[in-house]
Amino acid sequence: MSAAVPAVPKAAPPPVRQRGHARPGPRAVRRRGGGGGMGDTLEEPWWDTETGAGGTPDPSDDEAVEKASENRTAPSQDSDSKPAVKKKRKQPTECFLSQPEEKQESTVKAKRRKKKKISDVLQKSAPKPGVPADLQNLLTQHFGENRSVIEIEELQLSDSCFLTANDLTHSFSSYLKEICPKWAKLRRSHKEKKSVVMLVLCSSALRCLELIKSMTAFKGDCRVLKLFAKHIKIQEQINMLEKGVFHIGVGTPGRVKALVEQDALCLNSTKYMILDWNWRDQKLRRMMDIPEIKKETIDLLEKSIIKLCRDGSVKLGLF
Repeated sequence: MSAAVPAVPKAAPPPVRQRGHARPGPRAVRRRGGGGGMGDTLEEPWWDTETGAGGTPDPSDDEAVEKASENRTAPSQDSDSKPAVKKKRKQPTECFLSQPEEKQESTVKAKRRKKKKISDVLQKSAPKPGVPADLQNLLTQHFGENRSVIEIEELQLSDSCFLTANDLTHSFSSYLKEICPKWAKLRRSHKEKKSVVMLVLCSSALRCLELIKSMTAFKGDCRVLKLFAKHIKIQEQINMLEKGVFHIGVGTPGRVKALVEQDALCLNSTKYMILDWNWRDQKLRRMMDIPEIKKETIDLLEKSIIKLCRDGSVKLGLF
């Protein structure tokens, strides 16, 4: 009898892949760890571990990849944008630094031009003849801050100390004839050296020469001495006063003051002192509108002339 052949069990048929299920990728196989089998146990098929309950794939892997890519690109965008912001800040600062300097220079130049136009104010004012009150007010304003009330009263002059003021209708010769009707007698009696009978003060040497020429009809044959500093040394004037007799002296306050201080010119024999008060130069400035001439004239009046006027020996005239 033939031996019985044992029955070989039939292998299970391969599972049928249903439509709609995705084949798991290699990453899903690594996540399960373990061996190289498709499933950890026979009870858990490999196609159920990669899908959800509703048969949809797990999107966690794709979202993690997208987030990682966004985190990598974010710092690169910030690093690229920073230098662009710095360039924009530097450009306006250079423009703002240059503009204010130009404005300041233009304003300074405009102010300097306005200061040079001094004669505009004097040009608008109508010329008025000088009166004794003008000289009194000038002395009060000059000494008002530094002198006491008693000292200022000592510098005040009465109306009897002044001659008739020029009303802007006289020439220099006609004005001198009006205030000095007895000039011929005074000229003959004067024989003292280092002194003059009439002293005329002007603002400049050119103005002195003009007045000397315009008094030809008045002076006659009397001697006139030039008492200004232009082209004439003070030692020459001192020698002339010591050697000769002069009747009229025409000069500037600065040189006359220097001669008086050196005792080269004595004012005891002087009878008339004329101030060229109303004349104006090319800038429409009068004698007392020039600070240097004003100061020297007031100093001469304070030291010598005012005392002689109060004693009655000298008369002041404003031409």
